[in-house]
Amino acid sequence: MENAVKTIWKLDTDHSEIVFKVKHLMVSTVTGSFREFEGQLEGGQEDFNGASIHFQAQIASIDTRNAQRDTHVKSADFFNAEEFPQLKFESKEFTKLSEEKYRLIGDLEIRGNQREVSLDVEYNGSVVDPYGQYKAGFEITGKISRKSFGLTWNAVTEKGSIVVSDEVKLHMHVQLIRQ
Repeated sequence: MENAVKTIWKLDTDHSEIVFKVKHLMVSTVTGSFREFEGQLEGGQEDFNGASIHFQAQIASIDTRNAQRDTHVKSADFFNAEEFPQLKFESKEFTKLSEEKYRLIGDLEIRGNQREVSLDVEYNGSVVDPYGQYKAGFEITGKISRKSFGLTWNAVTEKGSIVVSDEVKLHMHVQLIRQ
């Protein structure tokens, strides 16, 4: 049996974004992102099927475009960045469903709590850039329960509405560079 050669793809952080969205007061959506993150995909097949994916983001790099809110989100009420400085993801399965669709299943760790998550992945194609680098693009979406990761802070308005929804939508635009 021949050993497949593993190809390493590094996350191109200059051309990728890691975004989350959460309902605020149940009437609007607040968007946040991570400014500092890294990751890689390792696979032996041309079509990425069966690849392994490793990712981490620095909690201190959260940016919701509001300094006061950023400080609160990084505090012990939410992410507790001082005690848990990183969010981590390790894939278990990366399965090709069609030409452009994949299912990504893996363990997400936030605030010391690890849960299995399932994400939808859309392959946007591969190309050689003007500098001779081979790149691939993906769009990754999913939803998680923030409370299942220990992010349980909330408040109630005078009329009984909750301030922050439990459901968090994940949306990542990722560009990889073949090494």
